[in-house]
Amino acid sequence: LGRPTAGRTAFFLCDIQERFRTGIHAFESLVQVANKMSRFSAIADIPLIVTEQYPKGLGHTAKEIAVDHAALVDEKTKFSMLTPAVAEKLAELGTESVVLYGIESHVCVLQTCLELLEHKYDVHVLADGVSSMNAPEIDIALARMARAGAHVASSESVMFQLMGDAKNP
Repeated sequence: LGRPTAGRTAFFLCDIQERFRTGIHAFESLVQVANKMSRFSAIADIPLIVTEQYPKGLGHTAKEIAVDHAALVDEKTKFSMLTPAVAEKLAELGTESVVLYGIESHVCVLQTCLELLEHKYDVHVLADGVSSMNAPEIDIALARMARAGAHVASSESVMFQLMGDAKNP
């Protein structure tokens, strides 16, 4: 059905790093969505897992994004976020669903999505939360992820699904 539920969902923030600021299509919009999801994860107590692709060369996560409450910040060279440390954290948390956003849509986000699907996770990719250096790559990657079995949604839709009720504080 593609319905993330609180208590079994983790947020994956993929490689939104300082060095990409000038090259990624609509970077500022991407940062806004990522920060909104990060703040929501803190409020709703949803684990946030952050990766940084080779931060020695690409810098750390964009400074506007609040990641101080992250369950894990993992440095990597692998394109997929599913590193041994991340896999261990998912098992520890009992995660079944992953909400995925970040860059680049056709590289790290795509490879993370496909690997998570291979491991039987329910994957929700935020259409408003992914980008690439070349804008046409975004729609191509989203279509490929959807064909593979991921659920493509918007950030707001996912947040409301996780809240479930207007009475939720």
